[in-house]
Amino acid sequence: MPRKTDARARAIATAERLFRIQGYTATGLTQIIEESGAPKGSFYFHFPRGKAQLAEEAIDQYVAARIAVLRNISAGTAGDALNFVQQIFRTFAAEMVASDFQYGCLMQNLANELPALDAELTKRVARGFVDSTEIVAEHFRGCGFTPARASSTAAALVAALEGARTIARLERTPAIFEALAEVGVQRWAAAER
Repeated sequence: MPRKTDARARAIATAERLFRIQGYTATGLTQIIEESGAPKGSFYFHFPRGKAQLAEEAIDQYVAARIAVLRNISAGTAGDALNFVQQIFRTFAAEMVASDFQYGCLMQNLANELPALDAELTKRVARGFVDSTEIVAEHFRGCGFTPARASSTAAALVAALEGARTIARLERTPAIFEALAEVGVQRWAAAER
């Protein structure tokens, strides 16, 4: 069995970062190899199917991290839909600020490009949205929402987050996240009366 190195992990992390900043088609393998510091031979050893295989693994890693963040927020706000929503918007806004408004959502970036390029990667991205939306819906069900309301609210929240990332990148401010958190609080507070 070959000795494991961190070249594979570096290549995945570099691809994820670049796909989040500049998208799939604008990111070439040469750039990924150079920026990750992975030897070219090592790259093709770890990713014999090239860029598509690397993208699959970057998507899987990104989705797993996103789900972990959502589960952590859910655990810290159990039974509290309003605080859950506020914490999600704060967390995503903080990530945008920390990246100096460079990082978009990897899934959103790829979803905008991939349907015409790669059906399998498109399915993987769609699955990532479904899985992360289900975590949000699960939290809302735990707050007493009906299954239908939990699903529709979760879908709307995820769509709002994706749009907010785009607007925050353009405006270079987290203000849109604050506005969405306020609207969400008003909506759910009114619904509970």
